[in-house]
Amino acid sequence: MTAPTPNSPEPAPAHAPRQHELWKITLGELDEKLGVKILEESVERVVATMPVEGNRQSFGLLHGGASLAVGEAVGSWAAVIHASTMGKTAVGVDVSATHHRSAREGTVTITATPIHLGGTLTTHEVLITNEIGQRLCTLRITNLLMRRHK
Repeated sequence: MTAPTPNSPEPAPAHAPRQHELWKITLGELDEKLGVKILEESVERVVATMPVEGNRQSFGLLHGGASLAVGEAVGSWAAVIHASTMGKTAVGVDVSATHHRSAREGTVTITATPIHLGGTLTTHEVLITNEIGQRLCTLRITNLLMRRHK
């Protein structure tokens, strides 16, 4: 066996844990229709924005279904990023939301942060706020982590 040179990395020990590439967010068709933009993506936090315009219900308010759709997406993305560190993926098993106030215009910010990051389940809190930081909606989403199907 030869000694490594100063510029070559040492070989990883046989028992070293396998490193997995973090999953990068890819918008789906609904996300694009909602006008979602990703600002930040990591295991610790996923942040996105969505315009109110184009996502209003018939009374001119931000549609609760749009809030749930974007909140579930951002929370699930956060779970998949965590799952990817273990070579797994995530699927949603529960989501609940409370609407606190409405919005008629502007852009909302959606932020997912972990409550629990396990090897089998994750739970994230997802906050939707308006441009002045007022909470519009709070979601909680739980995802099941499972091996990736090829």
